[in-house]
Amino acid sequence: GTNLSANTRKGSNKWAERQGIADLRHQLLPRTTGLQFCLQELKGTVDWVYDCTVAYEGIPRDGYGQDYFTLRSTYFQGRPPKSVNMYWRRFAVSSIPVDDIKAFEKWLMERWLEKEDLLEQYVQNGRFPADEGHDSEGEPAINGGAGGGVSQGAGFIETEVKVAHWVEVGQIFVVLCAFALLANVLAKHQASARVSNLPEPLFTMAPLTNGYTNGHTRALASDTSVADVRFSDIPSAIDIPVSGGQDAEEAVEVNLEELLDDPTELCTLLENEGAARNFWMVISLAYAKQRKVDHAIEMLIKGLGALSKGGPKEKLGLLSCLCWLYLWKSREAPRVMPEGQLVSEARTKDFYLQAATGSLNEASRINPSFPPLFLARGVLYLLRASLQPPSKPLAPGSVDHSERVETLRQALKCFEDASRVSGGRNMMAILGKSRAQFSLGKYAEALDGYQEVLMKMPDLRDPDPRIGVGCCLWQLGYRDEARDAWERALEINFDSKIANILLGLYYINESSHYATTDSAFAPIYKKAMTQYTQRAFKLDKELPLTCATFGGYFLPRKAWSTVENLARKAIELTDVNAIASDGWYLLARKEHYQEHPDLSKASDFYGRADNARGGGDKGYLPARFGSAQIQILLQDFDGAKFRLEKIIQHSKNLEAMILLGTLYAEDFFANQATGSKEDKSTEQKKAIALLEAVRMAWKDPKRNLTPDTAVLVCLSRLYEVDQSEKSLQCLQQVEQMAIDDIPDGDRPDDVDDEEILMARLREQLPPQLLNNIGCFQYQSEKYDIARDMFQTALTACIRAGEKNDALDTDALVTTISYNLARTYEAAGLLDEANQVYQGLLARHQDYTDARTRVAYIALRQNPTEDGPKAIAALYETDSTNLEVRSLFGWYLSRSKKRTTNIAEDQEQRHYKHTLQHHDKHDRYSLTGMGNLYLTTAREMRRDTDQDKEKRRKMYEKAVEFYDKALQLDPRNAYAAQGIAIALIEDKKDFKEALQIFSKIRDTLRDASVYINLGHTYVEIKQYSRSIESYEAALSKDRLNDPQILACLGRVWLMRGKQEHSIQAMKNSLDYSNRALEIAPEQIHFKFNIAFVQIQLASLVYSLPEHQRTLQEVQSASDGLDEAIESLTLIAQSKNPPYPKHDIEQRANMGRNTMRRQLERSIQSQKEYEEKNATKLQQAREVREAETRKREEERFKAEEVALEQKKKIAEERHKMLEISRQLAEKRAEEERRKEEAEYTEDEETGERVKRKKKKASAKRKKKGEVTDTDGDGEGDGAEGGRKTRRKSTTDNSALATSDEERAPKKRRKLATRKNAAKDSGKIKSSEIVVDSDESDGDVGGVQANGNEAPAATNGAEADPDTMMEDGDEDEEAVQRPRKKISRRIADDDDDEDEEADAAPLTPNGEGEEDEEDPDTNSNVFADGEDAPMVDATVGGAGDEDAAEY
Repeated sequence: GTNLSANTRKGSNKWAERQGIADLRHQLLPRTTGLQFCLQELKGTVDWVYDCTVAYEGIPRDGYGQDYFTLRSTYFQGRPPKSVNMYWRRFAVSSIPVDDIKAFEKWLMERWLEKEDLLEQYVQNGRFPADEGHDSEGEPAINGGAGGGVSQGAGFIETEVKVAHWVEVGQIFVVLCAFALLANVLAKHQASARVSNLPEPLFTMAPLTNGYTNGHTRALASDTSVADVRFSDIPSAIDIPVSGGQDAEEAVEVNLEELLDDPTELCTLLENEGAARNFWMVISLAYAKQRKVDHAIEMLIKGLGALSKGGPKEKLGLLSCLCWLYLWKSREAPRVMPEGQLVSEARTKDFYLQAATGSLNEASRINPSFPPLFLARGVLYLLRASLQPPSKPLAPGSVDHSERVETLRQALKCFEDASRVSGGRNMMAILGKSRAQFSLGKYAEALDGYQEVLMKMPDLRDPDPRIGVGCCLWQLGYRDEARDAWERALEINFDSKIANILLGLYYINESSHYATTDSAFAPIYKKAMTQYTQRAFKLDKELPLTCATFGGYFLPRKAWSTVENLARKAIELTDVNAIASDGWYLLARKEHYQEHPDLSKASDFYGRADNARGGGDKGYLPARFGSAQIQILLQDFDGAKFRLEKIIQHSKNLEAMILLGTLYAEDFFANQATGSKEDKSTEQKKAIALLEAVRMAWKDPKRNLTPDTAVLVCLSRLYEVDQSEKSLQCLQQVEQMAIDDIPDGDRPDDVDDEEILMARLREQLPPQLLNNIGCFQYQSEKYDIARDMFQTALTACIRAGEKNDALDTDALVTTISYNLARTYEAAGLLDEANQVYQGLLARHQDYTDARTRVAYIALRQNPTEDGPKAIAALYETDSTNLEVRSLFGWYLSRSKKRTTNIAEDQEQRHYKHTLQHHDKHDRYSLTGMGNLYLTTAREMRRDTDQDKEKRRKMYEKAVEFYDKALQLDPRNAYAAQGIAIALIEDKKDFKEALQIFSKIRDTLRDASVYINLGHTYVEIKQYSRSIESYEAALSKDRLNDPQILACLGRVWLMRGKQEHSIQAMKNSLDYSNRALEIAPEQIHFKFNIAFVQIQLASLVYSLPEHQRTLQEVQSASDGLDEAIESLTLIAQSKNPPYPKHDIEQRANMGRNTMRRQLERSIQSQKEYEEKNATKLQQAREVREAETRKREEERFKAEEVALEQKKKIAEERHKMLEISRQLAEKRAEEERRKEEAEYTEDEETGERVKRKKKKASAKRKKKGEVTDTDGDGEGDGAEGGRKTRRKSTTDNSALATSDEERAPKKRRKLATRKNAAKDSGKIKSSEIVVDSDESDGDVGGVQANGNEAPAATNGAEADPDTMMEDGDEDEEAVQRPRKKISRRIADDDDDEDEEADAAPLTPNGEGEEDEEDPDTNSNVFADGEDAPMVDATVGGAGDEDAAEY
């Protein structure tokens, strides 16, 4: 076979492209010719073909086995595959189409695709599917074989492959060892002459004892402490020859383990005896070994002076060593000059780097190609780059040429030169190269270098390349793999301070994924600080990274001095800019969080922390966020916003988004509080966008974020004005969070009912929250829910007062009780509301709002006696209160005597006095004045041009008052409605008025808006929308309002005349009768009924025979008789709605002309129906047959659909059962896998979790033949095992045909289309047939010649809303109607519709009185009712007398 490799993969891809097929991922495409030939030859002698699919554990996806498992890795490095997995199948040769090339190619490709699926399953699950057994026909049980009697499968077969005797291992290497011995003999002869001439080694390299790339082995050398310990080649003592040189008999022995504190005596000895440079270097290194680096430097400097008379090459080694010691001192020296130290005495990192540069330059002048100098120069450049500021942000595509980057590039070149001259054997050069690449951000290349060192020197631990491997993996996003590398470093060297602190940082990062209140946070954070960080600090208290980390631990504990000390150490001792940035950040936070912070210092420290990491967009985000906080404390809000916007632009940081959103929200709230006219809608939108983005981030399960109640409360306030539903949702989320936070001990255990349990839990919540939720429920007209909320809030006040004595519970109880009473009042429970108000007044006698509501309730319950007295008493005691004056003005509008002179109007005088002497900006008074002028203008005469001009000016005066009210309160819907009415009545501007009504419809929850909308739609002949508006008005607690019912009768009449619809006329008659039933004393309602009956009779007479029935004609005739009788009685009444003569004339016309016409229509209709009775019967039978057929088809379709649903349900049940079984199997596999991840520790015997290992590239064993190359993922748990586990599965005749595979079923859900598609309408549950005109035709409709006086006046404002802010948003509710089937007949003869326009109703800032329709003497009843009249009758009398 051909191995799967990068080269063969290319060939397979090219072949697939030529053949036009898809290439495989885990295999090469099969070759058919050879296999077909073999099968043809063996067909008579072989019965079965066995197929084996092989997968090796430890190969990642898309990896190639030959690159991972080679002879070297398997036999020399002890890293064979941990398991070889095999999946066996067999196929009968007789079933294979070997004689048909096309069929054989298809058959073979199908098998290869099955093998591809098997390999993909192995890659995903780590093993092949188990053998589940077979049925009696040989089909696999897992595929649901057709036969019965399923046999028991073998499942997984696992076994170990091992040698029978250890001698077999030696037999493998017999030939190789023979060649090695021969080569060794020859090499000794050639190398013996050169061994004595080798220079002294400058570095001691650890031997290669095993081949594990990350040291994953339990078989380390028994004593590795000497292999990589620095200065291990320094002897314990040295003999310095005297007088006679090295060959002399006398010598001075110097104990290098107990050196003198003052090296002067040793220097004098070496100078006097003329010691060679080796002695100077050994003693200096002995001092360095004891960390007396200053003495070592002094020794080398004096040694250079002593050897100055010799050749320059004698000084080369000393200069190189001196350079390294200076570099050592540089790493330990402070980064900045300590406070209080003289500049001349300061020994900073830069000082020692300059000294190292001088030594290095002097050595380079002697021999620039001296190999150790390349390495030293690279380290010098690295340390110098650490002191240089980070590069600034660059434009995309540009190259960074900053000083720091150029220095790192020079360091990289030096390390490459050092590696090159050593032939790649200098591990320190490779480590330095990786360190430079890491600093340049080339983490993948750096990782390769560290891994190379680890492969060549697996026991190296000082420096430990595993630290670099972990850092690279961390930067590449492999956090858990980085932890594994550091843990391995800690296993090898338990006292590794770097590994300890890095592991501590890993677990600190892990703890940041949980809230501090989460139970999972504390164990992880404790492990990070006590197990790792604290140990690292004990090992080295001067390590900058540990100091910076520990400083963050002491900061929330307010140990300011400790934080200061640790932060200064981190800044002064580090040679890493990021650690210095952390130190400055600690100092900034220390200054920021103190009780009396020094904001200037904090701002400076934040700036330094940011600049240490590059500043700008590349800087330190927490430092920039802290700077924004400082700017807020300094009242520099614009600067803080700009800084936060820059942060969000590059990082989408949630804390920055919350802070910026809060700043914008505060701008909006402050503008609201001051009543400024400045538009802050942009700030509101920005705040909502930012806080909603934060809210969406909470829903991401990967981020594991805890919602912040402050954000939700802020969002609720932002939504409060325009979107009360969203505001309520935010508060409900806060409520749910508060309930979830209630401890289990405080939860009631004896409550099973869910509603009762929730009510008991709410009692433990803040009463302010419950009160706000109740207010929103009140605005949504959900009075029962609001009442429950307020009652629960009162109970919560008592609990809150018991827990917090400082809480002002009296104020809370007063406010919540008042809201509860308003809820009772809105729900019609006036007695309960009055009782609560009286209780408030008992505790607070001067509570004006409560006294106002009590007076209003008295007026509603007894409008003739107690009500007026209560209003008068209230006004007398508190006439200066604007709310009281508003209620009194509303009372005057209902009880005053009408007058044509506005100057004499009591209500006008009252509002004028309020504006002149109390508050010239009182919005209620301004709106009331506008209503008065509007009503007066409507009632003025229009006979002459002078009258019309006076009327126009009166309208302009009304608009001026409305406009003034809107300037003070742009959300005053009542004033806006008044302007819309003036536009219609004065200028006939229906289009503009309709836009205004539509805008305030959802803001002002009052029936008057819908009434005016209905009037407007009638004027532009959009009768369908007019009907919807009137019915919406009826749903607003106006079901018994005769005026609205009369308006509905009128609009149905006009629609019937337009569409020639008898049914519409009947609807008109029905509404007219309902209006008369409610107000039987109103004579004009009787006239309306008679008028509709006459119009219905006229319509029936005008329709052809095929569009009417005999019953309809007879009914119209009976109605005509009733109308004639009613008109006769109305004409004889005391105050008829129209002149008596006109009404009698209408009755006579019906009695003489129309009655005879209907009699003739009855006769003709009888003849027509008798003549066509047979045809009608046949048509009826056909229609009934079609109806029955449709019903049968519908019934059959329902049966089919029901059967389909049952079938789908059964299939879904089967799928769920299969899913459950698979889940159980998967859980069992996970359990087994988890058990397999544990092994027995060789040293302690305990069960411990296996460690993962990194797999490196190996070549595939030569001569290894497999049908397919598997690919899998190793867990790296068993490092040094030399046995293999082989997993096999024996399945015979496993292949199944494509026809046996059940196809996946797809179901498409059908959606029901809405009946009403016009989104501009208020939706109901029915289909409404609109008139031919739409909203777009508003501007083109001509107004008729009659004017539209008002039926009710907008000055009748309801105190229920006048006591609240006028800018509360509320939504309209549409009452659903039943679908009305209509029969429309086209007729070119349009009848005259010259009835006057219906009155428009502006409502003041309050709610209308709910009058008793049976009490005719109620002074609070609405204005006169409007009768429906014919155009001819209206023309006979005064045109202003008509209400329509």
